[in-house]
Amino acid sequence: MLRRSFNLLMLSAALAVGTAGASFGQEAVRIGVSAAKTGPVAGGASGVLWPNIKLWAEKVNKAGGLKVGDEMRPVEIVEYDDKSSPEEAVKNIQRLATEDKVDLLIPPYSTGLNLATAPLIAKYGYPQIVSTGNANDLEQFVERWPNTFWLLGQAQGLANGIVGTLKDLRDAGKIGNKVALVNVSDAFGLEMIKTGKPALQEAGFEIVYETSYPLGNQDLAPVIASAKAANPDAFVAYSYPPDSFALTEQAQLQKFDVNAFYVSVGGNLDGFGKRFGPAANGILIMGGVNAADPVFQAYRKEHFDATGQEADWWASPVAYASLEILQQAVERVGSLDKEVINKEIQTGTFKTVLGDIHFEDNINHNNWTVGQWDNGVVNGVRATGTLQGAVEPVVKPAWPAN
Repeated sequence: MLRRSFNLLMLSAALAVGTAGASFGQEAVRIGVSAAKTGPVAGGASGVLWPNIKLWAEKVNKAGGLKVGDEMRPVEIVEYDDKSSPEEAVKNIQRLATEDKVDLLIPPYSTGLNLATAPLIAKYGYPQIVSTGNANDLEQFVERWPNTFWLLGQAQGLANGIVGTLKDLRDAGKIGNKVALVNVSDAFGLEMIKTGKPALQEAGFEIVYETSYPLGNQDLAPVIASAKAANPDAFVAYSYPPDSFALTEQAQLQKFDVNAFYVSVGGNLDGFGKRFGPAANGILIMGGVNAADPVFQAYRKEHFDATGQEADWWASPVAYASLEILQQAVERVGSLDKEVINKEIQTGTFKTVLGDIHFEDNINHNNWTVGQWDNGVVNGVRATGTLQGAVEPVVKPAWPAN
């Protein structure tokens, strides 16, 4: 099992100058994380979760540590590779809880791994602030596992986001009524198709092509070829990062021109915009941000300065916000008592890079659901709750020459 523990106890004294009460002689707060470094979802985890853990831990320690009661205690991250495997994730978390005896946990990357590990995380009482997963029927899930908190809300909200965007484009006469619909056949894709397909049908769209494909599938050319043959007006893919890239690449190669082209997780990554350049213009993605928000812009600069990576245009600030919430909860209660921390997260309001967050029945209802690429930037075009800054979606131009 791959294990790497980066211990930030030995930061130079200069980093702690001016921090009242800072002392790295205190016992570290050990925070465990099991997430993908290898396997099908490793690309998303390495672009979203791991850099924000690094940014947050370094920032906390440079400020003197995590305030626990009257003590400023350094943060130590204990990390394992779950290899994108639910079985490996469960083994890792068991080890973190019983052998490493970590004080807190950062949940894994992806819907499937969060669902798979939730019972075990609940067994040990750790707060599970999920920043990279969502599901349907979360009310029942939270009732059973009240230590789980869902920053991205329910799958239904994300499904309604793209359906609403397509409906607006159709009602404005910018696209037609025919949709090609595909999904990755893992927990995320299955949750999304469960709500997305009925929502499209209820909105009066005709699904002219539908298929699923296995997680890790390397050849998606036949999917695009079949979708193109169905002559749709819009293409919707509930996809993960490798397939979001592969589907887009094949659509460009095969000149699959539709007025609305949507991919899910991975379309938000900065690497997606760099990979496709001008060809990304007009592509709709799951999530989004208010790209003009000065708080987001400042966070994005801080992220790059600390990690050498650009933050993405959706999930990165959500991942960072989950860590801000965990930190604020610990500092407010002045303890590492997991039960008390859970209660604070359930009831408190937290200042984050996303704005103020307050969970209602452990679910955050203010989320960006759809964004769109425009000259290297993703602009949020649809959101739930009270989020501001959405721009009008546009029709995707034809693919440029390869």
